[in-house]
Amino acid sequence: MRENIYLHKDRFLEELKDFLRIPSISSLSDHEQDVHKGADWVAAALKEIEMENVEVIETEGHPIVYGDWLHAKGKPTVLVYGHYDVQPADPFELWESEPFSPTIRDHKIYARGATDDKGQLFIHLKALELLMAEHGSLPVNVKFCIEGEEEIASPNLPPFIHENVEKLSADAVLISDTSFIEKGQPAICTSLRGALAMKVNVWTANTDLHSGSYGGGVPNAIHSLVRLLDSLHDESGRIAVESFYEGVPTVTEQLREEVAAIPFNAETTKAELGLDSLYGEEGFTFQERTGIRPTLEINGITGGFQGEGIKTIVPGEASAKISCRLVGAQDPQKIYNLIKQHLEKHKQEGSHVITKSMIQAKPVSLNSQEAMLQKAAEAYEKVYGVRPLFPKEGGSIPIVEVFARVLDTPVVLMGFGLPSENLHAPNEHFHIDNFTKGIETVCEYLNSL
Repeated sequence: MRENIYLHKDRFLEELKDFLRIPSISSLSDHEQDVHKGADWVAAALKEIEMENVEVIETEGHPIVYGDWLHAKGKPTVLVYGHYDVQPADPFELWESEPFSPTIRDHKIYARGATDDKGQLFIHLKALELLMAEHGSLPVNVKFCIEGEEEIASPNLPPFIHENVEKLSADAVLISDTSFIEKGQPAICTSLRGALAMKVNVWTANTDLHSGSYGGGVPNAIHSLVRLLDSLHDESGRIAVESFYEGVPTVTEQLREEVAAIPFNAETTKAELGLDSLYGEEGFTFQERTGIRPTLEINGITGGFQGEGIKTIVPGEASAKISCRLVGAQDPQKIYNLIKQHLEKHKQEGSHVITKSMIQAKPVSLNSQEAMLQKAAEAYEKVYGVRPLFPKEGGSIPIVEVFARVLDTPVVLMGFGLPSENLHAPNEHFHIDNFTKGIETVCEYLNSL
């Protein structure tokens, strides 16, 4: 199989470039047609590798692409999930090459979506193409469920799953949208934090006011917002929202040992990020803070005059975007309500607060000893020569919890990215070595089932 991969490597990369050229940005309405173009590209690619029953299924948002091959009688069925939508590319000035003009340099392919998730999704298409070409059939039954809304928290996929349980039923859900621990060290993620994102608007006067005429005599919306945001944490880095930590699991010594077993170098991390120090909730390590503890982060603040020069005003309105990562039994709707109550309780006199929930996803925990995960570990070890680790991931893939619960089937997070590949940031890229070895690993895994 390895020889076949390298024989077709250049063609595979050119095809991937075609996929990466589509600016399928799900969060921007200006790119709605591009997102549909991405769905059509995936559907055509599935047909090209002889998948059947291929559909582009319209939703209230962006389309879901389905396809299957179900002729391996008596063999397991694997549902492959991925997403063809991508994050916005700005700030454009920080890209060394155009984000939607894929470029190969230093054995990496650079483009928005290269590692999250087009490159990793494409691994599965090429693995199945090679298996079909070699044997005229596949070793297992395969279904595809590919969406265009993962980057906006998959609002239309959960109802689709609920309504199509039989259509999507499988012995395992296979997802490549996570990363290795570091280069050469594969990982199978065994937990993902839940997520909550929200917007907070604060307003005072019905317009911006002249700071000479009104400054010092009326409330300032930005001052009010900053004080509100500062009230969300205490001096120790702990989140100060009442009842926020209800449902958060106790950090046992066994769990600390499990988290500490994942390699991490604080000095290297600080150097890579240009930081003088790390920061977070007192009493917990960096790995614990980013993997098994909940968070509340301020993602952006807007208000007042942002143009060139100065405009001496008292702003009448300001806003902020907040996101939380959740663990254990924390429910995103309950956390949203608690934060909303906190903001209302702590708002400055003369100010008004409106909140809007934007993303909600529940945490999920997976059993590392489940047979389907262990088979994946064996496939990694055979190709990379290294047994994968089973980390607890700090990020969120909202749909994983829905797949696991509604389909009642194991989810295998078989990622091939690297933490250093700038996903969601300028100069996103994907290591070509992991692209080719990824194809080999997926082939090995499906054959082993």
